[in-house]
Amino acid sequence: MPPRHVSIANRQSPIGIMNILFAASEVFPFAKTGGLADFTSSLSTSLRDLGHSVRVITPKYKTTDEHSFQLSPVIEQLEIPISNRFETCSILEGQLEGNIPVYFVKHDPYYHRDHLYGDDQGDYPDNAERFIYFSRGIPDICKALNFSPDILHCHDWQTGLVPVYLQKLYHDDPFFERTATVFTVYNLSHQGLFWHYDMHLTGLGWDLFTPDGLEYYGKINLMKGGLLWSDILTTISPTYSQDIQNKEHGNGLEGVFQYRSDDLYGVVNGIDETNWNPASDPFIPKNYRIRSLSGKKSCKKRLLKEFDLPVDLAKPVLGMVSHFNTQKGANLLAEILAPLMELDLYLILMGTGHEKYHTLFHRIREKHPKKIGLRLEYDTSLEHRILAGSDILLIPSQYEPGGGQQMHSLKYGTMPIVHAASGVDDIVKALDCANQTGTGIVFTTCEAVLFLDAIKKGLQVYHDKPCWKAFQQRAMAEDFSWDCSARAYEVLYRKAREKLSATAISP
Repeated sequence: MPPRHVSIANRQSPIGIMNILFAASEVFPFAKTGGLADFTSSLSTSLRDLGHSVRVITPKYKTTDEHSFQLSPVIEQLEIPISNRFETCSILEGQLEGNIPVYFVKHDPYYHRDHLYGDDQGDYPDNAERFIYFSRGIPDICKALNFSPDILHCHDWQTGLVPVYLQKLYHDDPFFERTATVFTVYNLSHQGLFWHYDMHLTGLGWDLFTPDGLEYYGKINLMKGGLLWSDILTTISPTYSQDIQNKEHGNGLEGVFQYRSDDLYGVVNGIDETNWNPASDPFIPKNYRIRSLSGKKSCKKRLLKEFDLPVDLAKPVLGMVSHFNTQKGANLLAEILAPLMELDLYLILMGTGHEKYHTLFHRIREKHPKKIGLRLEYDTSLEHRILAGSDILLIPSQYEPGGGQQMHSLKYGTMPIVHAASGVDDIVKALDCANQTGTGIVFTTCEAVLFLDAIKKGLQVYHDKPCWKAFQQRAMAEDFSWDCSARAYEVLYRKAREKLSATAISP
């Protein structure tokens, strides 16, 4: 079966104004560990631009400063059930750009911590309780705010129980009789798996702890809740929506995705062009655009200086911004570092990850101080400068369902070298200089030798100036705006509401 794309041939909004509530564990700029935060803020803004009434709900973390974000209390005290007791929270309100209300669930024992999900020792041991509480509170918070959503759009395992609660605890509540649910899957590596005893925290009956329910090989799986009880399921590319229905990419949930295949869709994300646009980016030293690329050389010069590397603008700069782990292909980079250092190039690495990669990168940096730049932390502004100043961006992930980094790379005229993983095929097309097509170098098997070959091919293209210039023109002309994604979600929201209506009138 080919990937299912959402038809948006009718460019007019297919439905009237909707009340839409986004429920997510992180929202940019308030809290971010990855692409989920960008997705929630960008899609909600684009849907607002289409005329819908959009609101967002998220936990209030320690890292979200109440003063700088001008948060104010809207509910002083609200009791939310967890297990056989109640925990009291307060609700603060802030705003995304464009006057989109964002509600923050403030309960310091759960969320006032240095990190969102865990620290250097691993995941927080009470993550089940933290996000079961968040999910359980959302319906009650809606009622307290007197906001009855037409669409409740839940994101990843942290909100997987929200559709379950609506169906099992609020099914007969007229406040939610028109509320359809959409659940979006980002990363199947994190499913919200916890030991079976945590089932008591949900307040749901143990009759749901079955293979057809929340049980998963003796554990509770919070993501399964969203997958089984939502009206519509989405993931972040058409190809990935198909791949997760097979054993290789389904991470043990392929049977669930097959069961829900009629309700499963893939929608390619956009990128927020107010934040990711070399023509207006405030984080880069000189702006540039498709018809005037001279500013990219200035960005390259600044980047080399920032990493204390000798400035040779003729030499290609390879950048990599990543979580340094096996899924992101750090093992492939580790295998080819020695032969890579024999080539005439610069390599700039930024990110965090497994300690063994930190140690290796430090060692190779000490050995080649004039070729490698290293920053073992994540810095948003520096990521922008790496994108703008690099010629080539390395993205050797084993799987990469979303492809946001690839889109950023193309927008900045920086060639992506990618493994042909889920989602990548929807964004990066293999470069063909002879036919002047394609937007990147793609290697099909996740092997170090093929990764190195792909880099060498990219270097050949870099030194073929007519081919390189044509690539940059094609890459920067790609349309990755969120408008297209938002219109696709409008169509899916309509499907969710139609399904809800059909269920309501069925005998």
